[in-house]
Amino acid sequence: MKLSMGSVSRAVLRGVVVAGAATALAVPATVATAGPAVATPPGLSCETGKHEIDNYTGFALCRNDGSTTQTFWVHLVCGWSPDVDGEHVTLNPGQSGQSTAHCAGIGTGIGEITVQP
Repeated sequence: MKLSMGSVSRAVLRGVVVAGAATALAVPATVATAGPAVATPPGLSCETGKHEIDNYTGFALCRNDGSTTQTFWVHLVCGWSPDVDGEHVTLNPGQSGQSTAHCAGIGTGIGEITVQP
């Protein structure tokens, strides 16, 4: 059997691609998606998210379920831009409030949203 240089190159390339794909598939999915758990400060129940039409604006909407006054703010990890904190919001027991912040317009937008006590 006579092989040309082109068919040998294609065979080698095909082997590299198959080996690379097998290696990538062998990595457990939890490694790629695992991250630190973010806890809501005690006494608060909060929802966080990005603005529907803007990947650079994030919020934390919290309710004070405790028996003492609580202060919180949203913290955004902004990728290439500096991280930012939203306004500090003070809630009496039973009250709800929202803190918002906006990442600078460069980079990829919000990477993580946390609630700070």
